[in-house]
Amino acid sequence: MRKLLVLALVGLAAQLVDGALGMAYGLTSSTLLLLAGIAPAAASASVHLAEVGTTLAAGVAHWRFGNVDWRVVRRIAVPGALGAFAGATFLSALSTAAAAPWMAAILFTLGAYLLVRFARPLRTERRAGRLRGRFLSPLGLVAGFVDATGGGGWGPVATPALLVSGRLEPRKVIGSVDTAEFLVAGAASVGFLIGLGSEGFLLPMVLALLAGGLIAAPVAAWLIRLVPAQLLGAVVGGVIVLTNARTLMHALDLDGGVRPVGYALLALAWGVAVAFALRALLRARHARTVVAAARGATPSRREVNTEPPRQQVAVDSESVR
Repeated sequence: MRKLLVLALVGLAAQLVDGALGMAYGLTSSTLLLLAGIAPAAASASVHLAEVGTTLAAGVAHWRFGNVDWRVVRRIAVPGALGAFAGATFLSALSTAAAAPWMAAILFTLGAYLLVRFARPLRTERRAGRLRGRFLSPLGLVAGFVDATGGGGWGPVATPALLVSGRLEPRKVIGSVDTAEFLVAGAASVGFLIGLGSEGFLLPMVLALLAGGLIAAPVAAWLIRLVPAQLLGAVVGGVIVLTNARTLMHALDLDGGVRPVGYALLALAWGVAVAFALRALLRARHARTVVAAARGATPSRREVNTEPPRQQVAVDSESVR
């Protein structure tokens, strides 16, 4: 019973992060499950099965809010599903000893990416034109494969790539990526079912993760109004990097004298990233205040407590996930 409660808290924490950042449910929950001693393939399989429920709810909500570009969904969902199925099959074929460092390396890389991404000011400008299939299809394929083999990564890979293109509204980027993830999570679950069998899915774990995620959804809506997404992204990225660094150092057979130095350097990099994120946040708040003053208006509490417009538009739609 205590273990199920811990798993529910894992799902709750992952959903809080996802609700604030618009990504990283699988990334956060897989990292915490590995830290709890769950086998890599079982962790990824259970997370993806739980995501079938959370992404379905998110997709319906995004559709109701008008946040979905169905052309983009079609172009990334099908290749993403193929990549996820292939990734699940690949991870299922690996032994636990081989899968642990592989999965930790992917999670470490994605965590480092979160650190870099949220330490810098985020782009918000738009460009003319629409996204092409020759860009969307490979993106979906790669994001799906990374998502299944790493236990998470669909959002961290697909969302920034679409946002950087500048050819789609931020709210539609997040809504379309989340809606497509339903098919990706389903395909990954089928791949794990074939590769691991039904015993590969720990049903109590899945239900606990799902319950925690559903409970956290309304809390995430409240949390994002208080905790700036840019600062939270840098903090979460550092946690993911440090927790997966332990597995990587063990796999590389680094001696005891090297590990403390490695942890110290990673912690230093984490602190620098958080400082840069805080600086970018304060600058964004100042710019918002200046613009509001020029217009003769007082910025609202929501404008002051959130930094990039991209995160603002994701609040209402992502909070239900």
